[in-house]
Amino acid sequence: MVERQTGVALWRQIADRMRLAINNGDFDETGMMPPETVLAARFGVNRHTVRSAMATLADEGIVRAIQGVGTRIERRDRLRFPISRRTRFSQGLGNQAREIEGRMLEADTDVAPALVAQALGLAAGTPCVRMETVNSTDKRPISRATHYFPSERFAGIAEAYEKTRSITAALRELGVSDYVRRSTEISAIHAEGDDMRHLKLSPGAIILVATAINTDLAGMPIQYSRTRFAADRVKLTVEPENDDIGDLGQSA
Repeated sequence: MVERQTGVALWRQIADRMRLAINNGDFDETGMMPPETVLAARFGVNRHTVRSAMATLADEGIVRAIQGVGTRIERRDRLRFPISRRTRFSQGLGNQAREIEGRMLEADTDVAPALVAQALGLAAGTPCVRMETVNSTDKRPISRATHYFPSERFAGIAEAYEKTRSITAALRELGVSDYVRRSTEISAIHAEGDDMRHLKLSPGAIILVATAINTDLAGMPIQYSRTRFAADRVKLTVEPENDDIGDLGQSA
């Protein structure tokens, strides 16, 4: 049953639960969604509310209504993203995608927010290069990220990224031949605003948020990032600490 008087629309709650059920493989045996009447009874709502939830999933490409047949599940298998000591977007994807693309949305030099300055070991008010990027596989956006780099050391990081379309390659051009992940925190929220637009999500869609700090091999923090993944397209998995296979969607 759904929860009323929570401030979250009933159709949105139902869409969230159906997304989760689809991602968990609950309907893989038939490949079809249950009829509207069955779903309405399951969630304790009317068919119109279920129809609104199904329309949202259809807009996201997760399901497709077929006249005279029912609603077929169209979701693609989620990409597997390993979280480990090293952060390599393309290596983490391996052979799961034919085409991988990183794109710059915006870059500027800003005073680092207090949380970012602390994470990077910087004094309050220290300027950082802030970059907004989107990563896509096979023309499908899977993550949007906000990156911060100390500007004194990485003043040219935005230009290097524009040229290489890879944070790993951009860091290499600026003298960082290798780097490792110090920490990653993961949470889940509803997509809103620009994240919803750039990831091509509908209202109510869930995104996984990975907040990470990377250091050079001397242990000096070089990057703070907050990456938002479309939860229906990506599955995050934790790898052993000594695993050098790729990590989160920070770089290509």
